[in-house]
Formats: sequence, C-alpha cells, structure tokens
Amino acid sequence: MPDVHVAWDGLVFWLELKITKNNSVKLSPHQIAWNTAYWLSGGLSLILVKHLSQGALFLFEGHQARELASEGLDKCTAVWTGRSAPSAWDAIGQLYHSRRPQVRGSGSGGRDSGSSDPVEGEGETKKEGKD
Repeated sequence: MPDVHVAWDGLVFWLELKITKNNSVKLSPHQIAWNTAYWLSGGLSLILVKHLSQGALFLFEGHQARELASEGLDKCTAVWTGRSAPSAWDAIGQLYHSRRPQVRGSGSGGRDSGSSDPVEGEGETKKEGKD
C-alpha cells in the first residue's frame, strides 16, 4: 500500500513517495504489484520521485511502476516534472480532473437508476433557478 492516501478537492488517489540520488528508483515487488493492479482496476495511484542532486520532482502513474523500477528516471517517461510541491499538486489536479467522481444529487437514484437528469459532462447541464 502506498505512503499517502489523498482526498483533495473531489479527487481521491494514492501516492507513493520516493527519493533517489541517481536515476534508479527502488520499488519493492509488492509496491509494483499493488500500484499496477490498483491502476488497472480503475483506481488512481501515482508515484512522486524527488531526485536529490537535481532537486527535480517526477510524477508517474501507477501502471508505470514496473518500468520505473527496472529502467529508472532515464528511460521511464514522467507524466509531469518540476521543482516544487505546489506545482506538483497543480499538475495532479489538471492531469486527473476528469477522474473526479460526478456528483449525481441526493436520493436513491444512482448511475443505473434510469434517471434521465443530465449531469455535467454527459450532455446538457442544469441551470440553477431557471425552469
């Protein structure tokens, strides 16, 4: 299981934190298996690596765990690179905004309830206060 579970502004994900002095990233077989399986089952897991000598941050998706462990930073393409934690949070929000759950309102109706109410991203959007 990764180091951090995050629920932030409607986005829920797991974050594995790593540091390196060179280009190799040490991930255990369990970390590789967990991140890969979680990602492939539709969950959002990310790996954030800080390169100590460069001061750079590298963000990878969970399905990249095996490649990252075997190939390192040189050959595994990060989905984002930068130098500051606030920039990393901004990037996560921008890259994965579409993975945020859709709020469908209250009541017993769910995704399979047959409700025909439009939801943002699924056709029209309801306008508040107008009939």
